[in-house]
This record gives sequence, structure tokens and C-alpha cells, in this order.
Amino acid sequence: MAVYKRNYTAYTGQVTSPSARVLVLARYAFAEAWSSKITVGLFIFCLVPCLISLFGIYLANNPMARALVGAGGSQMIAVDARFFLKILQGQCWLALFLASWIAPRLISFDLSDNALPILLSHPISRVGYLTGKFIALFTCLSAVTWVPCLLLFVYQGYTSPQPWMAANLRIAAGLLAGTVIWITLLSFLGLALSSWVKWRAVATGIIFAAVFVPAGVGAIVSAVLRTKWGYLLNLPLTMETLWRRLLGVQYEMNPMLSLPTGAIVASLVFICIVCLGMLDKRIRAREVVRG
Repeated sequence: MAVYKRNYTAYTGQVTSPSARVLVLARYAFAEAWSSKITVGLFIFCLVPCLISLFGIYLANNPMARALVGAGGSQMIAVDARFFLKILQGQCWLALFLASWIAPRLISFDLSDNALPILLSHPISRVGYLTGKFIALFTCLSAVTWVPCLLLFVYQGYTSPQPWMAANLRIAAGLLAGTVIWITLLSFLGLALSSWVKWRAVATGIIFAAVFVPAGVGAIVSAVLRTKWGYLLNLPLTMETLWRRLLGVQYEMNPMLSLPTGAIVASLVFICIVCLGMLDKRIRAREVVRG
């Protein structure tokens, strides 16, 4: 039959739901993130401290193992809130390295190849596109943050000769809340900064700079104005303060420099809002080229 004799009609088959379309984008973004051997290497590197902590928990709860390593009957490691705070801090900062590598791969490639107009011409919205990328990045960061942290908590409760887990549920809640807040912030920050830079290497450096450069600026502002509010720009300090309060670990700090929890949460929410605004300006189905 000749082409001009064909009668073309609209597609009348089953249409996938919007949530299923988002998951398709998340699946391909996840595959893109793990297509590099560097991602696998970074993931293994991020889990090394967890293996060391696992061995430490085993020694702390096994007298025979302590005797074999020459510790006698004394307890080498005190597995308490401070112990898990160190694990939380280590895993969250290692997650920064993983996010700085994965986030540019999820968006920068689409921008450099001018693929956004093609992707958004399909029945997928900008919100769905960003949600799919966010799910992929959040899942990758979860694998090195709250998942191993909670597994170590469960292992400590299993191996402890005393009823330890029920008495320390605050530690588990603090681990979950602290890591989820951090990787949510990293996901928004990584996607927003990557959307404005087409070169992956530059985007990786900008993500690190966005975390550590404002810390120096905040210290200068606090010193010049003699106020503690400049430390809200110091993301490492604010997150450490928030993590300690979530886990119930005391922090010997000058009361004049102590930041209220509400102010810390408000600053983190403000950062996320700014990142969403950056994504809204950048993620478009068209690109304006000025000649």
C-alpha cells in the first residue's frame, strides 16, 4: 500500500502512568551513574570505613577476639553515640565525593548533547525529569550513608551481650535523620550546580567549592561583625552541630558561637529552595543561543 493511502490515527493503546515514566528516567540515570568504573571504585572506597567499624564492633563485644589481639579483658572500643557519630560523619563526607562524581553525569551530559528538548518533548514534565534524576542520585548516596549506618547499629544490637538496641533507639533515629538530611541537600546541590555547567570536571570542582568556600566567608563575616550568624554559611560546622544534637552527643563549644537548631534547619531549607530555583531556570525544553 502506498504511503499516501494510509490513514494515520492517534495512539489508542495503554498509556503508562506519570510515576512509571519517572521511574524509567531514574532507571536510566542509575545505569548512567554506574556505567563508569570510577563510580564502582568510589563506592567500594566509601564502604571501607564501615568494614573497619564492623570489625571494631566485633572486637568490642567478643572477649575471645580481644584476647587474641592482646587487649585482655578490657573493652577496647566504647560503642556508644560518639562511636556512631564518627561513622556518620565519615560516611556523609565520603558521600560528598560520590555525589560530586555522579551528579554531573546525570545532567551535564544531557546539557552538553542538547538532549533536554528531546527528552522534554516526550510526555514527561520538568518536575518528572528532575524527580527521576533525584531518585537515582539519592539511591546511590543512600547505599553509602544511612543503609550501612543502620546495618552497623543492628549488628551492634545483635552482638551486644546486654539489651542494647531498645535503649539506644535515639541513635538509630539520629543516624537516619542526619544522613537523609545530608544526602537530600547534596542531591539538590549537585543537580543544581551541574545544570549550570556543561563540563563534568568543572561541575565536580564547583560542588566542592559550594560546600567549603562559604565556610571561609562565614568565618570572615563572623569575625568582622562579631556575630555568630555568619557561621550559618559554614556548612561543615552546621551539619556537625545538627548531627551531634540528633544523636545526643555533647559538644564543648563557646555558647556565643552555638547556633539554634531552628536557624540551622532554616538555612538548609533556604539552600534547597535556591537550588530548586536554579533548576527551574536551567531545565527548559528550549535553549536560547545569543549570536
